[in-house]
Amino acid sequence: MSVTPNQVLDCSGLACPMPILKTRQAIDALEPGQVLQMTATDPGSVSDVEAWTARTGHALLEHSEDGGSFVFLIEKKA
Repeated sequence: MSVTPNQVLDCSGLACPMPILKTRQAIDALEPGQVLQMTATDPGSVSDVEAWTARTGHALLEHSEDGGSFVFLIEKKA
């Protein structure tokens, strides 16, 4: 999938719950349909982001791991 994010958020080095809190703040600032790319180094962020997007209705378009960093593409719900 080739999606160009509207905003990039780096949560590297932050532990739970900070990546989710910062992601929520960033998503709140976006318009519906816009995409946030969030990068975290906390392995727990994978399950946290999956649960948060399921609960809030935002779409987790993609997530990947690259050298200990977890990259998420999240689309704000309409």
